[in-house]
Amino acid sequence: MPDSSIDRTAVRRIKAAAGLMLGWVALLWVLEAVDTATGALGTYGLSPRETGELRDVIPMAFLHHGFDHLASNAVPLLVLGFLAALGGIGRFLRVVLTIMVVGGLGVWLTAADNSVTAGASGVVFGLLGYLLVRGFVNRSAVDIVVGLLVLVMYGSALWGVLPTNPSVSWQGHLFGLVGGVLAAFMFRRPKRPAGALIS
Repeated sequence: MPDSSIDRTAVRRIKAAAGLMLGWVALLWVLEAVDTATGALGTYGLSPRETGELRDVIPMAFLHHGFDHLASNAVPLLVLGFLAALGGIGRFLRVVLTIMVVGGLGVWLTAADNSVTAGASGVVFGLLGYLLVRGFVNRSAVDIVVGLLVLVMYGSALWGVLPTNPSVSWQGHLFGLVGGVLAAFMFRRPKRPAGALIS
């Protein structure tokens, strides 16, 4: 029956999104434990305007400056990532890659000299931006409602794009947000032709 087919599809999407995000956050904790125990991963933080550091644009999003730093990112990453991944894992991975690249390059270009940036907060801000504008880009009432709920839950975090705390990478937040908004336009759902019917 059509309804049961839709229900099964929804359940699969929920399970896939939840599994992906739980696995991602668990990986971050494992990586932080390894780095705390060995110090071997610290070199993958991103230092600005050094050509060799461009290789760390992606890895920087998986590393943190301690467990407190990771804990502050883990819950919003889990929640926002889950909501974004419900739209499809393939699209979600493209969105996240765009956020990481735009956010990382923005940090590489603009961060303070002698700084080392690491953390998933750029991805968090990117997912926040993506979810806030996705519904309007796709003209989807459901996604607009999700975006408004996200705004209520995490809207105050948007102040983090301002340079108010010298120990926090506002550049990562700002360019992550830009990457998320850009991704909403890049990966918008295709419009159905006028008069198209679904059977």
